Amino acid sequence: MSADGRAGASVSRRRPRASRRTDAQHVLGDEDASLLDIVDNVLNKGVVITGDITIALAQVDLIYARLSLLLCAADRILPSEDPDPMFRRRARRARRALANRGT
Repeated sequence: MSADGRAGASVSRRRPRASRRTDAQHVLGDEDASLLDIVDNVLNKGVVITGDITIALAQVDLIYARLSLLLCAADRILPSEDPDPMFRRRARRARRALANRGT
């Protein structure tokens, strides 16, 4: 007991809990991200968006469509090409010449 007759208050020191990271923080990181950073990250990793559309009339389904959209940078899905446009042009001409010889 203290001098004024009150029981001493115990001070407990709790360790601060680490907050759980959201999916967005896991993907984008902890630093501030601009719109350009977000678009760059989405194009580098790619995103697939899927959805279903049903067109109905008088409670009768007339048309059902399942849609999928792949959004990513073109260099992720296209075969790698030489950055030199003249080299690509010569390669295309060579492929055409080979195709024309075969016919």
